Amino acid sequence: MPESKQNSPVIELRGLSKHFGVGDAETEALSSIDLTINKGEFVVIMGPSGCGKTTLLNILGLLDRATSGQYMLEGRSVEDLSPRQHARIRSDKIGFIFQSFNLVSRLNVIENVALPLTYKGIRRTRRLQLASSILKNFHLSEREYYMPWQLSGGQTQRVAIARALVNKPSLILADEPTGNLDSQANHIVMEELSDIHRRGNTIIMVTHNPELTSYASRVITMLDGKIDTDSQKPKKLVNPSAKRPLSKSKKKSKRSKK
Repeated sequence: MPESKQNSPVIELRGLSKHFGVGDAETEALSSIDLTINKGEFVVIMGPSGCGKTTLLNILGLLDRATSGQYMLEGRSVEDLSPRQHARIRSDKIGFIFQSFNLVSRLNVIENVALPLTYKGIRRTRRLQLASSILKNFHLSEREYYMPWQLSGGQTQRVAIARALVNKPSLILADEPTGNLDSQANHIVMEELSDIHRRGNTIIMVTHNPELTSYASRVITMLDGKIDTDSQKPKKLVNPSAKRPLSKSKKKSKRSKK
């Protein structure tokens, strides 16, 4: 049934630890983390600088390895897999959104969004078709052939989100996605992420901004490499008119019904 499928674990961590350095210089970035994240959750991870939240996100995204403990991704243990197998899982299952956008400066918008499809062996024409289709969802069709330097900060981050989604990943990891944006662009990007979550995607986001917790279904705070608090938030009724702040067509159709 749908309910049990929605509640199935995407991520299970048991006793996960991460150490950096050796000998007297060794530091413990993560200490015996136990964590389960279910399908369809929007989890915000907060905490002071150096608490381990970005280290945890990097391990979840298979960009780094834990020193000890168990990591199960969709029921499969991943800590003993080869770098090649990790790369395949990242390509197939995980979408990344970074604070610094990480667009390729020499590629235009549609080429940047299509880039992850290159590693799946999809032909160029099909890659561009898929990229164009997802850019429409973000109201960026008219920017397809712009270069990254021609975009505003908010537009650049929406392109980065479109790129993260083009592979249809089951898990989206966002590291301070609004950290370089002004308040208006911040709101637009978070509404887009919230809309993605409503479609059933699992999102894990690291942030310093406590205001962004209002978009989450669950808030985790970290301190000194450990989970300090973990709170499940009750679901709120969503105002449909706020779902797509950039879409004019939906507002018109709502007026016409009246």
